Amino acid sequence: MSYFFTSESVSEGHPDKVCDAISDGILDAIYKQDSNARVACETFVTTGLVLVGGEITTKAYIEVPDIVRETVKNIGYTSADYKFDSESCSVLNAIHSQSPDIAMGVDKGGAGDQGIMFGYACDQTPELMPMPIMYAHKLVKKLADIRKKNNGLMSYLRPDGKSQVTIEYDENNKPVRVDTVVISTQHDPDAKQKVIKEDVIENIIKKVIPEKYIDKNTKYFVNPTGRFEIGGPHGDSGLTGRKIIVDTYGGWAPHGGGAFSGKDPSKVDRSAAYAARHIAKNVVASKLAKECLVQVAYAIGVAKPISVFIDTKGTGVIPDKEISRMIQKEVDLTPRGIIKRLNLRRPIYQKTAAYGHFGRNDKDFTWEQLDIVPVFKKYA
Repeated sequence: MSYFFTSESVSEGHPDKVCDAISDGILDAIYKQDSNARVACETFVTTGLVLVGGEITTKAYIEVPDIVRETVKNIGYTSADYKFDSESCSVLNAIHSQSPDIAMGVDKGGAGDQGIMFGYACDQTPELMPMPIMYAHKLVKKLADIRKKNNGLMSYLRPDGKSQVTIEYDENNKPVRVDTVVISTQHDPDAKQKVIKEDVIENIIKKVIPEKYIDKNTKYFVNPTGRFEIGGPHGDSGLTGRKIIVDTYGGWAPHGGGAFSGKDPSKVDRSAAYAARHIAKNVVASKLAKECLVQVAYAIGVAKPISVFIDTKGTGVIPDKEISRMIQKEVDLTPRGIIKRLNLRRPIYQKTAAYGHFGRNDKDFTWEQLDIVPVFKKYA
């Protein structure tokens, strides 16, 4: 029996993503000076206001307001018409140092917190990601690319936007068609809804989604309320870490609950989730399974994970328990081991803040590399 699955994404101008970009921008700025810094940075935005807080221990000196304004400018909030812009927004700084109780365990190489983290990969797309979230990301990325080119095409676009894609799967869990696409994009007040819908279908949807997945029954909903002029931090407040399902697998795979942005890699919320994706992707790429879910769990201050769970949904060529034993033998999953293997103490994080942390073709996204496939193939 066929079934349908839906995932959503949001643009870099969405208020929550503005916060993620600011928090990761501050992490990057600190890492340019101090790669051993401890950073847990949170951001809140609303009309005319950016509040930055959290715990940071570093030898670096940074100008938080400058980083905030540059990030907001690069996203595209550059006009007072948006009721939130890089020049006029107020920036409040409420940062303090990391708790010494946490630092004690981390200094010894232990995990920066307890928790569970998940990684996932499957053969639905070339990126080894679930299809609904990949197309959802690509749609809002295309919106941003057109807006930023500023070449007259869809010149009414503003930074905020959302997408949603529903894929129909057959009884063998194979994606067969796109059933529904929803796109809401912020726009100038004089833009006509009919023009917006036609432009989005022709310049966004049909450019992103392959023709073979679209048929006469595919449904399009573009700005379905009829208007989306008020948006961004003026339309809705934003907060770091509030789009964790968008950041990962679009709901197709579980999430441990910990956000990524604004956290240095001593926080296993981020680094272990990257490591779990790295492992899952290499398992699928090595043909040990068609899909692979990895769960790792940590105790605060303890280096090695307290459990490593594997579920290949019955697609594995060897038992899941053997894959788990293989991973624990071949891959160092201590925080220090992860950080070293994936080279995570670098200023690479702001570009992860929008359009997903996984499935991206970027050399700095080391957790997407297939470098342990040769090792895993030996176990086939």
